[in-house]
Formats: sequence, C-alpha cells, structure tokens
Amino acid sequence: MKRLIIAAVSALVFALSASLAGAALVPNVYDPGHTGCPVSTFSNGVLHLAKNCPTTDNAAAQATITGFTGAMFESASFTLASTGQCNGGSPRFNVYTNVQQPFFLGCNNVIPVVDPATGAATYTFTAATIAAGGGQVPVPTGTISDVEIVLDAQGAADLTHITFNGIVQVPTPQVGPPTSKNACKNGGWKTFTNPKFKNQGQCVSYVASHGRKQHQK
Repeated sequence: MKRLIIAAVSALVFALSASLAGAALVPNVYDPGHTGCPVSTFSNGVLHLAKNCPTTDNAAAQATITGFTGAMFESASFTLASTGQCNGGSPRFNVYTNVQQPFFLGCNNVIPVVDPATGAATYTFTAATIAAGGGQVPVPTGTISDVEIVLDAQGAADLTHITFNGIVQVPTPQVGPPTSKNACKNGGWKTFTNPKFKNQGQCVSYVASHGRKQHQK
C-alpha cells in the first residue's frame, strides 16, 4: 500500500514538473477587427502592452502564460513602471479554471508596493494581499486551464518581474532558422521554433528555398 502511495505521489510530481517545465510568456493581441490598435511586445525584460484606441473598442494587448494547466493558483505578480500605468484594473491577470472563466486579478484589486527611488509599483496577488485590498475579487480556485495578462483599457503599461506561482515568466528563446540541410537531420528539425517544422523534409525544403533566395539577392 505504501509503495502504491509513493508511486502515485511520484507520478503526480513528475506530471506537474513536466507541465511547469513548459511555462513561458507568449505576447499576443486580441484584435478580431484587425485594427492594429493593440500592441504586445517583449524586449530587454519588459512586456510592453498598449491599446491605442478607445477602451470601448473590442481589442486588447495581452500575453499568455503557458505551462500551468492542471495546477492550482498560489500567487501572481508584476511590476509597473509607475502606479499611473494602472488604469481601472488594467493590466490584470485573467485566470481560467474549472470553477470560473475567468477570475480577474486587476492592478486596482491589491495595494502596490512602490519603490521610492524609481516609482516602480509591484502588484502581488495572493489570498492575503487580495484580502488586504478589500476583498474586491475572489481568490482563484479550482484547476487552471489558461492564464493571461490583459490590458484592455486605452493606454499603455510596461511590466517587469512577472511571476506566476512563484515562477518568473519570460518568453521561450526562439531557435532558428536552420542554415544548412544537415541541421535538419537526425531529429534536428524538431529543435527549431523559428519557424517550426512538421518533419525533416519540410525543414530541408525551407533551407533549400531560402538558400536560393539569398543567392538571388
């Protein structure tokens, strides 16, 4: 019986570790009208989100946080360049679980810690800080399916030191493109993310076609 329990716990830890190993920040936009209004970029440790159109427009600058499917919420945080970048609860974390779709954790729902030297404001979301902020929103419960950072109010925000469940969130480094056919062989095609390939042949074809383009310049 004891061995079965140990095996079950080990399997759970392995599954959770495998899930969190893929944790990464993925900047993107919600822009069904193709307006070009929202902007989401990551550079030099800063996630820049901007909505250059009225708040009422159906668009948002955002970033998906991957790798937490099946986990439980523990904490989340980000630092803004100043408290002035918190605009009506935006930016915020949207935490989707099997209990609620989604739980909102907005910058106006907790009391920020402001660096007196720089003015940078850190917003931390835990059961304790949400309660200290007046309990304006519920603490996320249930198993997580998706997590996003969203800015859907007109304006811009520069976020640094983004964490979720204690793990710092940054984009996964892009690998590629391949520069030789040999790089595609022996499973090498699987390692490229910029661009991604479905098989070795697709990778080899990419190198061949892009090699011709370089020679034609």
